[in-house]
Amino acid sequence: MPNVKVLNMAGNQVGEVTLSDAIFGIEPNESVVHDVVKNHLANCRQGTQSALTRAEVSGGGIKPWRQKGTGRARQGSTRAPQWTHGGVVFAPKPRDYSYTLNKKVKRLAMKSVLSAKAAEGNIVVIDAIKMDAPKTAAFKKFLKAVDADCKALVVTAEADELVIKSARNIPGVSTTFASVINVYDILNAKKFIVDQAALAKIEEVFA
Repeated sequence: MPNVKVLNMAGNQVGEVTLSDAIFGIEPNESVVHDVVKNHLANCRQGTQSALTRAEVSGGGIKPWRQKGTGRARQGSTRAPQWTHGGVVFAPKPRDYSYTLNKKVKRLAMKSVLSAKAAEGNIVVIDAIKMDAPKTAAFKKFLKAVDADCKALVVTAEADELVIKSARNIPGVSTTFASVINVYDILNAKKFIVDQAALAKIEEVFA
């Protein structure tokens, strides 16, 4: 079982925690991770793009010139796709891009990315992530103290408004809480910073 140091917000070691092999010690499945990331990005799409077909654009009711004798190509409408202000061929319409994956697939992907982060040594466990006030400078100091002043995902046990406000203006740093973590955010971050209470919740859910 992989052991990880437990740090405080000043960057000092205050203990050690043993990570669950069932979650942080498996062989990562890249194919499943790819499927889940693709699903996440598809579900994020708004699908609101829209354009008009030749049946929907206004005008063009009259034949622009007679069929024969002009020397020009035959035309039936000035709203055909080859004309300026004409309709769009196979115009995109609002649609829902989302689709579902099996729960087992999503769980395996989550375990895979957490195991990969553990193998790389990019999991930082904090005894408690707390802020007295929403201070960006103080939060940046905390990240630097734990050697995570890069792209980082900060995970707390519950939604903490002070932590969210302290971190939201730091480029590359995002915050979430244990019950809503997702594969894409973990994979997109270099460091996975989690407090002990959140770690316990993650192990309880995915064990």
